[in-house]
Amino acid sequence: MQSTTPPRRLAPPVQEISAIKDLDRALNLEPARAKLVGANGQEIILPEFMYQLLRDLAHALATGHSVSIMRSDHLLTTQEAAEELNVSRGFISKLLKSNTIPHVLVGSHRRIRFEDLMQYKKVRDANRREGLKRLTQMSEELGLYEEDEFPPQDGSP
Repeated sequence: MQSTTPPRRLAPPVQEISAIKDLDRALNLEPARAKLVGANGQEIILPEFMYQLLRDLAHALATGHSVSIMRSDHLLTTQEAAEELNVSRGFISKLLKSNTIPHVLVGSHRRIRFEDLMQYKKVRDANRREGLKRLTQMSEELGLYEEDEFPPQDGSP
């Protein structure tokens, strides 16, 4: 069954930011077997996957980011997909018509699985990085790019 429940963007209450920063620091200390302690004193060792997830979540929130939790089978509208990729809805429609991104019909409306959209984004980003790498190499070969032409932004010589 696919999820159509809209994701919620989560941001911590202002009064909890300090505690979240403390949690972020604690989770980034030497890796240890983290555990949860229930109200009755029962201890549950966190599996490594959950520990990493909690660590990533705490870090994102501690550094001022909001987060969204979404199932991978969540169905997005074309507008939501466009917003996720920072492109126009028309561009998404072209990708769907060309079957570049798989989609399903819900009535007469096209929906995109979040997981399929993220797979497209991963491939797109890898292709962009490879293209930029090739462009830089060509520029260097043609003598159009000099290492010291653009000094570092951090103030170092």
